[in-house]
Amino acid sequence: MTRHTRSGDAERTDIDLALFGALGDLSRRKLFPALYQLDREGLLHDDTRLLGLARQDIDQEAFRERIHGSLKEYVKSSELDDKVVARFLDRLSFLSVDFTTVEGYGAIAEWREQGGQQRPLVVYLAVGASLYGDICRHLEASGSLDEQSRVVVEKPIGYDLESSREVNDAVGAVFPESRVYRIDHYLGKETVQNLIALRFANPLFGTQWNQNHISHVEITVAEKVGIEGRWGYFDEAGQLRDMVQNHLLQLVCLIAMDPPANLDADAIRDEKVKVLKALKPFTDDMIGRDVVRGQYTAGTSDGTSVPGYLEEEGANTRSHTETFVAMKTEVSNWRWAGVPFYLRTGKRMPEKLSQIVIHFRQQPHYIFDPDQRALAANKLIIRLQPEEGIRLEVLTKDSGLDKGMRLRRGPLHLDFNSAFPKARIPDAYERLLLEVMKGQQYLFVRRDEVEHAWHWCDELIATWQDRDEPPRRYPAGSWGPVASIAMITQDGRSWYEDY
Repeated sequence: MTRHTRSGDAERTDIDLALFGALGDLSRRKLFPALYQLDREGLLHDDTRLLGLARQDIDQEAFRERIHGSLKEYVKSSELDDKVVARFLDRLSFLSVDFTTVEGYGAIAEWREQGGQQRPLVVYLAVGASLYGDICRHLEASGSLDEQSRVVVEKPIGYDLESSREVNDAVGAVFPESRVYRIDHYLGKETVQNLIALRFANPLFGTQWNQNHISHVEITVAEKVGIEGRWGYFDEAGQLRDMVQNHLLQLVCLIAMDPPANLDADAIRDEKVKVLKALKPFTDDMIGRDVVRGQYTAGTSDGTSVPGYLEEEGANTRSHTETFVAMKTEVSNWRWAGVPFYLRTGKRMPEKLSQIVIHFRQQPHYIFDPDQRALAANKLIIRLQPEEGIRLEVLTKDSGLDKGMRLRRGPLHLDFNSAFPKARIPDAYERLLLEVMKGQQYLFVRRDEVEHAWHWCDELIATWQDRDEPPRRYPAGSWGPVASIAMITQDGRSWYEDY
């Protein structure tokens, strides 16, 4: 039986967590620091235990030393409390296991029994998707699981619709959908969750959130980095599979979905699926006009010369894999008919930036200076990174006796760092791990969401392949190919880059 206690106003659930891939980059940079922060906030039950699993043959003390080193590297020194660090490290155990054979999994069942209490097991798969099926089957065969056990899986869930079904079938053969947690870390961000509150708790926005009042929407997810040693993986995937299929389409869903009946996980996810079903497919003519693929060439980043994609270590110099995608799409339903959604994502951009811009329509009757008419539209800017915040741009009269009725644009601004100066903004993985422990699925992606997203992307990729056109070049450190600017300017609009 699951045991709950309370720390202040926070519920703490007693669990065992088994982390596969415990010595990998994701675990060291994100997962263990997030778990430490939960412990520091008093959100881990006193009896919660953490088991690291990896193929490397090291002892438990060496494992704890490595995790301690990760905390020193990825947690601010001001947030490292010696007492909490000692308590956290004491929770850790380690097993060296070959994930592909069942023999080593008996030790996991023994570790479970040593815990004394029958608590839920959370299995976190921070490994490649090709291993998901083996790990799930071996856990079941070894007797390590029970009816409360949950599994957390990282994206990408497959390479296309067919392979995603194979991965989901393998996991689903052991874990029912109600106990599968598919991670998209964007959904754990405070601002993304605030988007739901902003839309559905405020009549100011709720009544305006449709094609009568919104002219267009743009979403930018820009990465400053290049491939970072992932050339082999990335060249098989490309920016569309790596970013659009999950992150950007999840943001489209949260912007475009209708109000759910309540905040239950399936009520929210049902509405997101409706959006994915309503995404307008691309025809061949639309591909040439409304989609731009790019690939970065040599350029500069922060004043330093950086190589082009085809010059990265291990590169296939004939690769046509895209490192940039920009597109215009639509959600074909009553709420959004005729409203374009402009999506843009790429590597080696001038800055790291994730933001959503909602462009409201201008007033139908304009009475001010005609030269300022371009100003006369409100914008809602939702910033996800590098700093999170929400800003509404409004027009007011410019101050001064000589200004007359000149207009000026100014912000109504919610910057989380300044609005809550004493509150630490939690990392997305902290929120997601906490929700897994509590058994809440509303921030996680359901299987049919994954499959509808892949279906839409697969059709786009198939059309690309039929056209057999190389990606357009853009210099590292720029905002992408010139064609991506032309794509939006042909509609009389421009990308918003001035936060």
